[in-house]
Amino acid sequence: AGDRRFHEIAQGAARAIEFAILTACRSGEVRGATWAEIDLAARLWTIPAERMKAGKEHRVPLSTRAMALLQSLERGDDVVFPGRDKATPLSDMSLTAVLRRMGRGDITVHGFRSSFRDWCSEEAGNTFSREVCEHALAHSLPDKVEAAYRRGDLLEKRILLMQAWSAYCAA
Repeated sequence: AGDRRFHEIAQGAARAIEFAILTACRSGEVRGATWAEIDLAARLWTIPAERMKAGKEHRVPLSTRAMALLQSLERGDDVVFPGRDKATPLSDMSLTAVLRRMGRGDITVHGFRSSFRDWCSEEAGNTFSREVCEHALAHSLPDKVEAAYRRGDLLEKRILLMQAWSAYCAA
């Protein structure tokens, strides 16, 4: 039974990494995801402010591929990517261990956010503004005046952005 649970955790960690890539979210945000935060009908994941680095709620549009990943998961307890006892999230080490077993101990889950940002700048820059990409990464604006005037979260544009990113990842 222990070997089976280990395999389940490793498989869950691999899925969490894939979800982190598809959503361009931080490892801790993904590992802490709960089913209550995810609206499958609206294709939206709303991360509460207390779990965000900047302390502001973040709405993440879910691409078709991210939705398929979520729908393939077993809905047990509230945690989307459970760890050892199924009621607590995976540890960061679980994700690192998967990368090492893949022979990729040279990369980090956070590095995928950097890959997303590079893709935004180099590949998607003609289609999506820097502001849309920064919103997708939930980065706060360094300019306090500009931040004070930013009211929306560019969700409609980010829906298109995340679908394009998902297609790029699948290619």
